[in-house]
Amino acid sequence: MKGRAEAAAVSSSADFELLPEDNARLAALCGPLDQNLKLVEQRLGVELRRRGNHFRVMGTRAAGAERVLRDLFDLTESTGAIDLPDVHLALREHETPSDEPTQRAADGPRVASAEGVVRVPRGLIRARGPHQKQYLANVHTHDLTFGVGPAGTGKTYLAVACAVEALQTERVRRIVLVRPAVEAGERLGFLPGDLTQKVDPYLRPMYDALYEMLGFDRVARLIERNVIEVAPLAFMRGRSLNESFIILDEAQNTTPEQMKMFLTRIGFGSHAVVTGDVTQTDLPSGKLSGLRHVIDFLRPVEGVAFSFFDAGDIVRHPLVQRIVQAYEAHFASQDGDTRR
Repeated sequence: MKGRAEAAAVSSSADFELLPEDNARLAALCGPLDQNLKLVEQRLGVELRRRGNHFRVMGTRAAGAERVLRDLFDLTESTGAIDLPDVHLALREHETPSDEPTQRAADGPRVASAEGVVRVPRGLIRARGPHQKQYLANVHTHDLTFGVGPAGTGKTYLAVACAVEALQTERVRRIVLVRPAVEAGERLGFLPGDLTQKVDPYLRPMYDALYEMLGFDRVARLIERNVIEVAPLAFMRGRSLNESFIILDEAQNTTPEQMKMFLTRIGFGSHAVVTGDVTQTDLPSGKLSGLRHVIDFLRPVEGVAFSFFDAGDIVRHPLVQRIVQAYEAHFASQDGDTRR
């Protein structure tokens, strides 16, 4: 009986059509040389066959592959193109069930619940997984939100998206980008240029997100008008930031004194988001991280929210997730050896 059940599971299949039949959308779904379909096959361990808009999926995860393909086909209606990162994100969403499922209109594409969506000028940005949805909900409902977790979980990207949305809806008058100028174990020496040019290398991830959401020219104009402001953490002392959306990135590289100084800059009508990964501190040996410090005692404070991410929330290349998990296992084994 067990052998028959296993054989039935292996031979399970799904046959379906993607409607409306649109060759341009089907080509976008499949990708150059069917690279998108091949990634779905590889990640889910299924076999895909296609004739026109009719698909046949064979394998134990055929139903999951069908859902992923339907979601990606819906996405082609708004984007017109699908690339490998889009396929990867769709697969990650399938692999990480959400406690707040998306809804499908009777005759329309798949849409996310309002709490998991951020609207920016260049489209919609949708949360992937329950932790990202909780993070967005916290940002929208609290004056101060901490996003803590490994690289690649979308902490900074989603914070920038919320800042852009707040600026577009006139809930704030400016965006302030803050980051401690700490080298990642290297001595970069003197950097030429004015203040903005000196700190640019440290803020590149946030700039990249802004360019994607607003466009290069528009970001340049907003920076010129000081609507988007670059502020090294060391230059924040003495300021009071009203009606601003403030993002402190790489907060694990702050000292407790710097963190207190930053948090006391928040003015009326402002929102602040603090992001960081406590496992990647670039502070000198023996220095306590300001981010790790506040986790212990700020959680009960009214108006403050914490969102914690783990390796399962990583939305970059699948290899990044495996690397983070390997590091976590390595350090966990070291801790165990130390205790023994």
